[in-house]
Amino acid sequence: MGQAKLGRTTSHRRALFRNMVTSLFKSERIETTEAKAKELQPIADKLVTLAKRGDLHARRQAASYLTDEDVLKKLFDVIGPRYGDRAGGYTRVVRLGTRRGDAAPMVLLELVR
Repeated sequence: MGQAKLGRTTSHRRALFRNMVTSLFKSERIETTEAKAKELQPIADKLVTLAKRGDLHARRQAASYLTDEDVLKKLFDVIGPRYGDRAGGYTRVVRLGTRRGDAAPMVLLELVR
């Protein structure tokens, strides 16, 4: 099963995911559509795994994806160590119902405590 295109060009989709994952780590929860959340989960989990590793190469790999220096610092100093003894599953999807305008299924994507 390939990546969902979400009606966007490759570059637009990449920018969307970079911005969304940055927002997720900044506020630790975001409200989005179910389709976007499902695509975002593996990306967020990979970045948390990099943060857990914590070396310079991991930091540079994460920096190439995130769009905000402060969020990168938070990811490596706060979020990564928080999941030191957890082997995966750093995000949770909570269904919220449908969006009023187009009935799209909405979810809350959040970091597990």
